[in-house]
Amino acid sequence: MIDLTEPLSTKPSPKWTRWRKGIAASAATDLYKRKDKKTPTFIVTILVAVISAGASCTAITQRRDVRPLVLRDVPAQNLAFKFEPDVAMPSDLKADDADDKIEAIQVDFNTRRQNDALVRTVRSPDGQRALALYGAADEPSQEFHIDLYSSDGKFLRNLTPPDLACVFPETVSWSPDGNFITFIGHRGVKPTPSPTPPGVSLPEVPEGAEATPLPSVAPAFPPVALFSTEQIYICNRDGYDLKPLTSREGLIYFYASWAPDNHALVAMACKESEWDAREREFRLPVGRPRLLTPDGKERLLDDDLTEALPVWCPDSSKVGTAFVAEVRIYDAAATKPTQARIRLEDALIAASRVYEERNSGGKKDDKSGTSLDPSAIPSSYNPVIRLEWTTPEKLFFETAYVKLLRDGPITTFQRWHLVQLSPQATLLK
Repeated sequence: MIDLTEPLSTKPSPKWTRWRKGIAASAATDLYKRKDKKTPTFIVTILVAVISAGASCTAITQRRDVRPLVLRDVPAQNLAFKFEPDVAMPSDLKADDADDKIEAIQVDFNTRRQNDALVRTVRSPDGQRALALYGAADEPSQEFHIDLYSSDGKFLRNLTPPDLACVFPETVSWSPDGNFITFIGHRGVKPTPSPTPPGVSLPEVPEGAEATPLPSVAPAFPPVALFSTEQIYICNRDGYDLKPLTSREGLIYFYASWAPDNHALVAMACKESEWDAREREFRLPVGRPRLLTPDGKERLLDDDLTEALPVWCPDSSKVGTAFVAEVRIYDAAATKPTQARIRLEDALIAASRVYEERNSGGKKDDKSGTSLDPSAIPSSYNPVIRLEWTTPEKLFFETAYVKLLRDGPITTFQRWHLVQLSPQATLLK
């Protein structure tokens, strides 16, 4: 893990250039002395020109301000940054569509499927189809199933088998190109009917009444591997070829997000014991970020636990996340990936002191909530809870204090900050 430092101005050294020019001049002189009458003059001229051009090119490549054309080509460890505290919230934040429901699909549930509760709908990128997430009355409230609909409300097919329970509805998604569907699920636990106790008589059927059995025709699903802990599943755009993308029993995968160019997903997972411990303490879940390819290959990005969900760089080349007051960046599309960290604790503490002084009108007393002790940690200094990578050069992150209660979370001191990324001056060899 490479620590990134803020860029420093450097002066190019002419030493290497002078040496190459000296070699070029010496070679030209020696060749001229050794040439005989049979050697054409123009050959000597061309050779001198080539050597001089090589020396000149070397001088250009030795400049320390040579920069790549795009940030995508810069490894994470070669990035430079500039920190800007307390900036405005990013204007192009994605709207929260967790409760989005297509009206035509809601009408179908209201009329034909009154025993099922529609949770949300997820549109395909082309807008022609949608995933309907719904819960059944006889299942736990946090579990749901998925059906495939057309956007005009026409039912197409069941996507998940009955014994596969889906969880974390906000993670159900289409790939950006619309060719794949991913969600998180585990083995469902349905209540099984208990036998009739001895001595209890069944209700009598009136004479002449005809039996009305429930429909027995159900879609045939091929066998799908199931796990007791939450795993990521993937299928094609038609709902077929359903299979687990992860199969690590004992790990809980609770987040997954597609890269903008479809080449991979970034996910979060933790051990079952780690999940249970955080849940008992009413704390947000923590996980370790990792990369997944559509063919199931997995790469652990970091072994530290974090609450902040990872985000993709818009060009799909990198992934960013945060650990308390440290932003970390990982290469996601390189054959030899690198990692880098941006330590911001001191800068955030200093910015918090300025923030509290500004909000208190410049008065530093106990009533304003600003400690008189300059070495004390300001109350507005809090860990990173959210990241938004809006452009390859701009990585926004939010710091706040979050307290989970039984009735819901309480969030205070919400502040946005910005890290401006750029290439370091590179020395080409």
